[in-house]
Amino acid sequence: MSNEILTATDHKMARAVEVMERDLQSIRTGRASTGLVERIHIDYYGTQTPLNQLAGISVPEPHQIVIQPWDRSALSAIERAIIKSDIGLTPNVDGTVVRLNIPPLTEERRHDLVRVVHKRMEEARVEIRNLRRDAADQLKKLERDGEVGADEGHRLLDTLQKTTDRHIAEVDRVGAAKEQEVLEV
Repeated sequence: MSNEILTATDHKMARAVEVMERDLQSIRTGRASTGLVERIHIDYYGTQTPLNQLAGISVPEPHQIVIQPWDRSALSAIERAIIKSDIGLTPNVDGTVVRLNIPPLTEERRHDLVRVVHKRMEEARVEIRNLRRDAADQLKKLERDGEVGADEGHRLLDTLQKTTDRHIAEVDRVGAAKEQEVLEV
């Protein structure tokens, strides 16, 4: 039972790191990336559909994203969704495709994006700490109920703390890499 708790917690912590990594992909760095627009949801015939399920997304140049919808009638819906999104880019509809030109970032905007990166990193750390607290409560309950001994309980809590430290270090590593990418001119 106790190893199941540790395994499940480790999996949930890894998932929190993955979610943060995916969120950080949507932060633009001055270079075009399909990750900027993939997760934008389009109102397609009354259904919220991710953009990557409605169109081909490519990066023909370092500062341009081209979105080619498989259904031409979705062009205006894609344009509206991009305008409504928080990516700060203006779409150019060019017949059958939508082009997004990525302007170079100003120094002030880079620092704003670094603050966003730090905020998302802290959210991931808080999530990991909450998972640690919940798992520690479960392990202490097992110890109180007599299912594991005191020594085994302490060993399990130490293992839990090492797992937590490893995942927080991963959050810091991923966040520092993204911060470096954002500040890169």
